[in-house]
Amino acid sequence: MSVSGSQRPDVQQAANSTDESDANLAAAVRRKDRKATAEFVSRFADGIYAYVHSRLLPRRDLVDDLVQEVFLAAWENLQQYRGTSPLQAWLMGIARHKVEDHYRARLRAPGAIDDLDRDSEVLASFPDFESLLEQEQVRKNTWRVMSGLPEQYRLALIWRYWEKASARDMAAKTGKTEKAIERLLARARAEFRERWNHG
Repeated sequence: MSVSGSQRPDVQQAANSTDESDANLAAAVRRKDRKATAEFVSRFADGIYAYVHSRLLPRRDLVDDLVQEVFLAAWENLQQYRGTSPLQAWLMGIARHKVEDHYRARLRAPGAIDDLDRDSEVLASFPDFESLLEQEQVRKNTWRVMSGLPEQYRLALIWRYWEKASARDMAAKTGKTEKAIERLLARARAEFRERWNHG
């Protein structure tokens, strides 16, 4: 028998143990067990906070409210958690939806997209923007530049390149045209490039 084969039962047992632990915790929270509720928050709050914080920078004033919304939504929908995946993954799914709702609301605002310049120079794409966000060595400078961008530019870039939403999805979820979203992204990339080159 191979080494990996002999380790499989242990890995499976650990996964089952985690699933069972998560299911037990969720059941206790549903019963309104205060100790379980406190454990639920303490176990997952840091991860949720870090996720939301990284996607709302520099709007730190909005992070706490959005994290609270994530936990409220989790408590309201905990009966839907079946224990088939880790509780943290289930909560992160809720956090992703809440962040996306925030992007959608901000970009739906009147004038958030429609008043953008349409000159062709702005429509040039910024090469390798996606890889730029992923490179650890430039992350700090990337977020310095991102923090200084107008909110609609920052949110559009994060939603498109970090959250991997397509322009079509963004348009459908904001009620804007795909062309308007593409213009917004092009303008945002151009502004990012300008600030990056002269930062």
